[in-house]
Amino acid sequence: MKSIQSNIKKAKDYLNKNDCVGVPTETVYGLAGNAYSDAAVKKIFKLKKRPMNNPLIVHYSDINKVYEDCYVSDNFIKLYKKFCPGPITFILKLKKESKISKFVTNKQKSLAVRFPKHPLLRKLLKNLSYPLAAPSANISTKLSSVQASDVIEEFKSKIKYVLDGGKCKIGVESTIINLLDKPTILRFGGLDISKIEKIIKKKISTRANIKKKIAPGQFPLHYSPGIPLRMNAKKPKNNEAFVLINKKKIDFRNYYYLSKKNDLKQSAKNLYSVLRKIKKDGYKMIAVEKIANKGIGQAINDRLKKASKY
Repeated sequence: MKSIQSNIKKAKDYLNKNDCVGVPTETVYGLAGNAYSDAAVKKIFKLKKRPMNNPLIVHYSDINKVYEDCYVSDNFIKLYKKFCPGPITFILKLKKESKISKFVTNKQKSLAVRFPKHPLLRKLLKNLSYPLAAPSANISTKLSSVQASDVIEEFKSKIKYVLDGGKCKIGVESTIINLLDKPTILRFGGLDISKIEKIIKKKISTRANIKKKIAPGQFPLHYSPGIPLRMNAKKPKNNEAFVLINKKKIDFRNYYYLSKKNDLKQSAKNLYSVLRKIKKDGYKMIAVEKIANKGIGQAINDRLKKASKY
């Protein structure tokens, strides 16, 4: 317990100096900085090599702090009560008097808001007087980090500190829902859309072709292992690593498994780790077998589709 408190204090000390730290969430690791500080937010963009027009998600401990920065709707309250803390991000209308850095939002009048579930990050947020801007802890367009060692591998000595919370339970980023007007899904993620639809009692559009980038994950190339990837493959070519979701009786050296028994949740959890390993093992191309486009499988396919734009 003492080491947990000292680690949280260490992270807090760096954040209070407007430095960036790696933080665990239930989805992926985040690269966190004070969302009220222009200096801290600029460092996030610089470290990630992220385009300034790609807005950041801001993480809060609970709903009370959000009222200072955003207007809330009935749909937001319903979804918050059911799913938060958890893997869902809301696009809300920003208040003029909000202290959120203009660099977080790309100078827009909306904010991406999330309430992470990871107990370490929740403790950290409760110890801070500001929310945390925290996009995924990776170089822009590359694979997200799902454990502390991934973050260190990405940024090396450029990052001051990583709060180690073990391997992420979900393994793909949060589901993003735009609540500015008609609810729209902007990114498939860790929360199944059908569950959201049950709460707000309506079918939700998943057309994310908004010209203005108001949330992360809307750029065509993203989540890339840095080598070509093709989807829905029935078998690999000679020089390809083959990613499967179901264990085969004949097991070749170039076979990599996301799960043993066609388990979509397990596959999501292992996706980025497997793709990282393939790159480290020296393969120059990746083939992925067809993955069912349902539940969290939609998020897996979304990530693979964007990774295939290499």
